Amino acid sequence: MYRAETLLMNGWEFTKNEPADDNFEPVHLPHDWAITAPIDRHMKQGEPQGFRDRWGIGWYRKTLVLEEKKEGHVYQLQFDGVYENSTVWVNGISVGGRKYGYSRFTLDITDAVHAGDNLIQVKVDNTSMPADRWYSGAGIYRTVKLLTLQEKHLNPEHIQVVSKVEGDNAVVKIHTGVAGFVSANMTNGRLSYTGESDNGSITIDIPSPKLWSPEQPHLYNVELTLHEDKQISDIYKLRIGIRTIEMVAGKGMYLNGQVTKIKGFCVHQDAGSLGIAVTPEIWRERFLKFKEMGCNAVRVSHHIPASELLDLCDELGLLVYEEPFDKWTGGSYRRYFETEWQRDLECMVRRDRNHPCIFMWGVGNEVENQGQASMLSILRMLKDHLLTLDDTRPVSYAMNPHFKYEDNVDLSKVEDIQQFVDTESDTEIYDQDERIERIRRIAEIVDVISCNYQEQWYPGIHKVAPDKLILGTETYQFFRGHPEQMQNFSDEVPWMDVEKHDYVIGGMLWTGIDYLGESMGYPAKGWAGSLFWTNNERKPLSYLYESYWSEKPMVYFALQDYSLQDEGVKQHWDAPRYASHWNFQQFNKTVIPYMIASNCEEVVLELNGKQYHVKQPSSYPSRMITGYLPYLPGTVKVRGFNGGQEACSYTLQTAGPTVRLSFDEETVKLPAKDGYHRLLTVRAIDQEGTPVFRESAKVTFQVIGPAEIVRVDNGDLCSSEPYDRNWMHMYRGCVSTIIRLSGEKGRIVLTAYADGLYSAEVVVLVI
Repeated sequence: MYRAETLLMNGWEFTKNEPADDNFEPVHLPHDWAITAPIDRHMKQGEPQGFRDRWGIGWYRKTLVLEEKKEGHVYQLQFDGVYENSTVWVNGISVGGRKYGYSRFTLDITDAVHAGDNLIQVKVDNTSMPADRWYSGAGIYRTVKLLTLQEKHLNPEHIQVVSKVEGDNAVVKIHTGVAGFVSANMTNGRLSYTGESDNGSITIDIPSPKLWSPEQPHLYNVELTLHEDKQISDIYKLRIGIRTIEMVAGKGMYLNGQVTKIKGFCVHQDAGSLGIAVTPEIWRERFLKFKEMGCNAVRVSHHIPASELLDLCDELGLLVYEEPFDKWTGGSYRRYFETEWQRDLECMVRRDRNHPCIFMWGVGNEVENQGQASMLSILRMLKDHLLTLDDTRPVSYAMNPHFKYEDNVDLSKVEDIQQFVDTESDTEIYDQDERIERIRRIAEIVDVISCNYQEQWYPGIHKVAPDKLILGTETYQFFRGHPEQMQNFSDEVPWMDVEKHDYVIGGMLWTGIDYLGESMGYPAKGWAGSLFWTNNERKPLSYLYESYWSEKPMVYFALQDYSLQDEGVKQHWDAPRYASHWNFQQFNKTVIPYMIASNCEEVVLELNGKQYHVKQPSSYPSRMITGYLPYLPGTVKVRGFNGGQEACSYTLQTAGPTVRLSFDEETVKLPAKDGYHRLLTVRAIDQEGTPVFRESAKVTFQVIGPAEIVRVDNGDLCSSEPYDRNWMHMYRGCVSTIIRLSGEKGRIVLTAYADGLYSAEVVVLVI
């Protein structure tokens, strides 16, 4: 083996006490100690951290066994992310660490290791305030590897692959990052292309290349071989995609020569009950659900994501807007900006620039002093440095809709920087022309104007900066502002602005899926203004966006139900309280407001076989059909028609009393991979098999076979039930559990129980 990469995910121990105390407990990586911390409604920064008492210092240790220490080899420890402010020792020798919790870091431990047992210790210091504006978690929450390399080896962060399409062919240039002789082999299926060089640059011609796109995410395997004295000293493998992206003023973004709109979601890195300790397969399941409704892009907000997440986006076909940090000299990053910005920016670009999924870099989000001279200077500095690392993509910055006049506030003394940025004060700029002038100054520096919640000003922005395209890096899901008012509760869905203007290349909703932290107040433990609940259940508004984004015929029906609990959503990020069920025992023929989402030409609505006429979706400003139906128990059915032919349908049935539980799947096949996670959902159903939306029974899970139950989640961010149990109450008729595989092959039976109901089971075949 020329290059050995060994995962170090098992065999770790953890404590929040002094490391000298013998009270370590075994843990698996990834690990987030905060997700199981007690809930404290009075804790400092409770709202942004989901009221989970994550403060403190944690210690990890692991014994690394080396059968031998090879001569002429280098040993490295690679952490893809530790939150936060980490220090690492090997056999008592300090080998380094990293301050910023989202950056990968690689430590040379050659001089510290020896044959036999080696003690790795990691200190994680989460005592600095303020923390992130969202739930940040705490611990070694990403992949850890041991790299065993020959002294002369390739450095992945120095390798850059740049492709260019010329007519029917493509040219791939590989900058190897070393002066030695390197050969390259590119494959796609049975096709193979080769090249070599001893000057650090390899050129390979690819006839009739298969281009990467969200619809067809073709990838090429690249193998680079480093030769030293006619011997192979290293082999490094990566995947690349060949594609072109061109921003054409006034016309839009062209991907592989075709105009493409960004149909995107912003996402944070937690996954509900798992906290930030999220395995790739959990993100795969989320991304597949995103893709099913027509989503083609994600914005990883506002941090460097796990490297495996970008691998998934390459593979599945999701465009990515990536940015390294949130604020600059304010907020949680202020303690690092002056000394770490360059290091963290370089970490992002060097690690991720070979991913075809990344279509744009961001260098910040909603920063302080927006549009002022001090801010513009930093913006230019960050962009200029990024371009020295990668000049193949547009560079942008995501603007807050608030602009303020210059003042003398000491930002280091501002505890809640977001409130300072968002809250209107006597320095707020209300004049539209002055606000747009500030935006124009930013537009002079960035390649694409990235706007958070500014659809109402798009025409004015385009007028002063017609040579730049606009991207909605954050948009509301339902409501839209007014030119004279930042927030306005109209039903003008922001996506309509993307469709209306060619110079707007897309929109990215805040957010795709609910996340922990950024609570609007107890008892909410997180942000619920999204299109999915934390256990991957779809919310009604997601179907409206499916009608905008998907070409597959669809129709969906939901009603306004204000008997449902308040989930604590921030006002303008909220949406009407729609729910898809037909159970209103408290009503007798009362008329109920409804919505129908469809991408079909015509829609037919029936209640108990009686048809009620509705207009075409195209006759509504946001293509969402609205109206009223009297509540009569029975069946509601909507059908979508194209060209006079029925193309799709959706049915709601009044449910009877809950009789039994039912898993979404009867049999599941999973790979025998140690640490593999899978989310499984059980529902309440009546005698006829109709889902019972209002059921809230307590469900207990039991697993038999080579797996364990690690979490439960029902999507209710207002609940205080713990995630690390084998039971939880249903929310809106369902509850989920996450199991962790041991790596052994075999048969797993997961059973769900509830008092007074027939149990349910799902069989998992691990092969």
